[in-house]
Amino acid sequence: METSELLKKVRKIEIRTRGLSNQIFSGEYHSAFKGRGMAFSEVREYQPGDDIRAIDWNVTARFNHPYVKIFEEERELTVMLLVDVSGSEQFGTAQQLKKDLITELCAVLSFSAIQNNDKIGVLFFSDKTEKYIPPKKGKSHILRIIRELIEFKPEHSKTNIGDALRHFNNAVKKRSIAFLISDFIDQGFEDAMKIAARKHDLVALQIHDLRESELPPVGLMRLQDAETGQQLMVDTSDPEMLVWYARKAKQRQAELARMFARSGVDTVRLRTDLSYVQPLMNLFKNRGKR
Repeated sequence: METSELLKKVRKIEIRTRGLSNQIFSGEYHSAFKGRGMAFSEVREYQPGDDIRAIDWNVTARFNHPYVKIFEEERELTVMLLVDVSGSEQFGTAQQLKKDLITELCAVLSFSAIQNNDKIGVLFFSDKTEKYIPPKKGKSHILRIIRELIEFKPEHSKTNIGDALRHFNNAVKKRSIAFLISDFIDQGFEDAMKIAARKHDLVALQIHDLRESELPPVGLMRLQDAETGQQLMVDTSDPEMLVWYARKAKQRQAELARMFARSGVDTVRLRTDLSYVQPLMNLFKNRGKR
């Protein structure tokens, strides 16, 4: 991609996602992801309605007038985006590819993080760790992340979520908020997810295309696995086949939901043909109530 075209894309995503972050997400994000505790800030004169337990008796005795301690939330969290860049993320049959939705989501989360003075980093993964960008603050860092999301070309096409989580646990020692962003078309990663969820505040954002759970009745259709290249011809005019396909997809989704619950991981499913704003807001609001 030419530099001028890339910069236009980055700017377009920045304008859209920064606006969403400013207007909608930052407050919800702040309450959904708490800081490490309360830190002493200053003392001021006691005012009617102040909690008497906050009175600073040393200062009060010195000035012969009641003063209270003021505390502020210690924020500065570390946020990590664990981004699936395997072949299946190039799939999309509606308004956008899964990759495009992931890019926009990551931009919104990044701007929400820096508005709350948090650091943010990224780990790109396929069936191996493709790239790691350590957590930092600042707008230039966010724009670098967006550029990478648009331009990045993975070396591998398959998926290994377990390996990505193990690499993340080794790379990031301090407890962080981690958004695992994937379609979760993989197996055998539950143990790694449980370990990561104990060490970090892990949130799963599942990216889904409608055609992964239901097919239109359009006759013969060739399906291809984007990660293995394997092809399968199916007859979508057969009602029984459509029912079987939908049932299998429903079973996979139910098992995935059970696995997230067993691992103690908050999750939301975001579709390529629908807006992600309300589902993401609901996730933040539900966390903020806890």
